[in-house]
Amino acid sequence: MFDYIILVPLFPLFGAFLNGIFGVFADKWEKRLVHVVSSAAIGVAFTIFLFLLYQRVSFSIALVALIPALGAFINVLFGYRWNKTLVHSVGVGSVGIAFLLSALAFYQLLGLPPHERFIEVPFYKWMVSGGLSLDIGFLLDPLSMVMMLAVTGVSFLIHVYSIGYMHDDPSYARFFSYLNLFVFFMLILVMANSFPVMFVGWEGVGLCSYLLIGFWFEDDYNAYAGNKAFIVNRIGDYGFLLGMFLIFVTFHSLNYSDVFENAQHVLTYNGFIATAITLLLFMGATGKSAQIPLYVWLPDAMAGPTPVSALIHAATMVTAGVYMVARCNALFTMAPVSMAVVAAVGAATAIFAASMGFAQRDIKRILAYSTISQLGYMFLAVGVGAFAAGIFHLVTHAFFKALLFLSAGSVIHAMGGEQDVMKMGGLRKYIRATFVTAFIATLAISGMPGFSGFFSKDEILWYAYSSPYGSPILWFIGAVTAGMTAFYMFRWLFLIFYGEERMDEETKHHIHESPYVMLIPLFVLAFLSVVGGYIGIPEALGGKNHLHHFLEPITEHAYKVEWHEYPHFLEYALMAISTGLAFLGFLAAYWCYIKDPSLPVRFAEKYHRLYEVVYNKYFVDEIYNGSFVRGVLGSAFSSKKFDEVVVDGAVNGTGKSIYLFGSILSRIQTGYIYHYIWGIVIGLLILLV
Repeated sequence: MFDYIILVPLFPLFGAFLNGIFGVFADKWEKRLVHVVSSAAIGVAFTIFLFLLYQRVSFSIALVALIPALGAFINVLFGYRWNKTLVHSVGVGSVGIAFLLSALAFYQLLGLPPHERFIEVPFYKWMVSGGLSLDIGFLLDPLSMVMMLAVTGVSFLIHVYSIGYMHDDPSYARFFSYLNLFVFFMLILVMANSFPVMFVGWEGVGLCSYLLIGFWFEDDYNAYAGNKAFIVNRIGDYGFLLGMFLIFVTFHSLNYSDVFENAQHVLTYNGFIATAITLLLFMGATGKSAQIPLYVWLPDAMAGPTPVSALIHAATMVTAGVYMVARCNALFTMAPVSMAVVAAVGAATAIFAASMGFAQRDIKRILAYSTISQLGYMFLAVGVGAFAAGIFHLVTHAFFKALLFLSAGSVIHAMGGEQDVMKMGGLRKYIRATFVTAFIATLAISGMPGFSGFFSKDEILWYAYSSPYGSPILWFIGAVTAGMTAFYMFRWLFLIFYGEERMDEETKHHIHESPYVMLIPLFVLAFLSVVGGYIGIPEALGGKNHLHHFLEPITEHAYKVEWHEYPHFLEYALMAISTGLAFLGFLAAYWCYIKDPSLPVRFAEKYHRLYEVVYNKYFVDEIYNGSFVRGVLGSAFSSKKFDEVVVDGAVNGTGKSIYLFGSILSRIQTGYIYHYIWGIVIGLLILLV
């Protein structure tokens, strides 16, 4: 049977042949015709290639992850020699192709019946040792598909934005190499078919965060921030590793299919093993997704370039923990204690981080605390068993959080690098496009009706109340957090774009709007921040909740607990309360920063101790430094001294003693015969005595 794959290289060769023949023998063969033939040949070949990938879905799945890795590899090897156009063409193009291949795989998956949407692609056997057999492979199912589209789609827009933002950076090729590598490892993480393969991606994104947060490593603080992120994440990773070991001891396998399908047969509901496994896995999630107590690395991650902040917060890394818990729903639902811990930690983190956003001044740090808070919402969702709702909020959050960070980057670009919101104000007159997109993102994250955040946030709050794992207390914390979010996000917006102009005259003179290569991603993300929520409109509002139904197969092995039935009017009432609290947050911010700007100053002066505590993030970093960091450094210093004085002293002392003894003996060897005769005489006398 004819294999159409042969046409892929033949068409470019045919184009080269035509250009060669007519270019030599035809006088009228113009450059325009050369371009047309070349473009047509490559375009047809690429179209055939995509069609064949669509037919051979297993091959295309592998390429989704491998093409960004290839882009990183090419820029590492050749980027320093190339001009910037070639560098970003490789970097952006590789992620764009990965997104197209993800879309093709999505349509392939939609063609299957809902409960057959599982395509596992094994590549080779990694290792076989005793009872351990590890396979390298990818899994395409509804959950991994949603993550692949979110990761590649949002990452592509961030890559495009980076063309303008990083244009003058001397390490342009290195930057795009790191970005591509980040996307590659995140795709490995979400596409893995086993825990070890997931762990490779898990560690890979940790490495890339270290490289990108400390990208401008010439500054000591940036290098420190990269180290901090790497070390704090290693603490959580220790729990993840122990969880994997316990899974293998319990299930004798680390493949998802073996573990999840047998979870209810091997584990005891609410048993010790199930609780231990899930709490250890959640320990890993708290590090990667910045939850209490391992959230402290994320605010310092703002040391990296703004596109890095957007990539970490929206499309990669911090969403990994939420994805892992949702992926392991079959294990977590067997451990109600762990579910309660996940929900409680998520709720506590959400409200705790939101409070820290009240007093921050750095344009990106405010957004960092909002990310920690929104991740808390996601863990609240998966903790009460609403796994689809948690993933829904992950997707909508990717849209508006990427938009917020890229808008912040546009502001920083306009202000010549200034990041203190107290030195801004009135910028909507100068950078209108950036203002409009930032305003849309603020409405979305605040959960205002009609925007994406409204649908995903209120679905989480509803499940926090109605789920058998939920409680009115969890709902109350989530609802109050919604009001707090609206307050500090509109505070962020008003301080930047409204009020008096607080910048100096020189900065004001150079304010300018960003180029279109930076604005176009903002417009696309603004559109998604509005319409993204409509894929999950709840049935109570007349929607079909498409995303929820699409993700239903991922929980087929989860332990089912009977859910309570509540009337729709209660859902409407709770929705109205949370939305009302969001409006109150908006009104409070308007009053404090537009109507009476002196009010926050008077409040800070009157309650200066409270203000200092919140401004300094409750001194958690200082407590950690005093309790753990100094203790570890002190222990390291003591170990160093013990090694130098005792261990090295014993080893070096032995050598020195032998050397000293040898030097004494060497003095006896004078070379004079009468000295040796005297030595013999003295020795005989000693023997006689």
